[in-house]
Amino acid sequence: MNEACYYRVSVKGIVIDNDDRILLAREDNGKWELLGGGLDHGEDPKQGLRREIYEETGLTVTWISNEPKFFITCKRMNKDSYIANIVYRIELENLNFTPSDECQELRFFTVQEMSEVELFPNVAELQKVMMCNPSSG
Repeated sequence: MNEACYYRVSVKGIVIDNDDRILLAREDNGKWELLGGGLDHGEDPKQGLRREIYEETGLTVTWISNEPKFFITCKRMNKDSYIANIVYRIELENLNFTPSDECQELRFFTVQEMSEVELFPNVAELQKVMMCNPSSG
């Protein structure tokens, strides 16, 4: 089996506020990421998304879109492997998160403002898609 042919699958949630800004989480390495994480074997994607967000932030997801809004692939940061992100639109009960290594800060950004901070590679790919198609969110 050639590991380079496989992707690590991750489910992510995109929160978009009334001003079309996207919620990102700053991790302990200073880079900004979408909420969510790796999908476990046999796990329902929506359940995995709820689990990951709760584990990393203590936040409760109150709504998930029926279908993914984006499918992003890119090389993983500092690795020779690739990641595939299945991105659902989500809503959260509130933004009163519990800090962790994977969520030190939450902040809303416009697509243009995302260029001003360090992003994980998958978020940079999402930004490119959204800049090319502003109505995609």
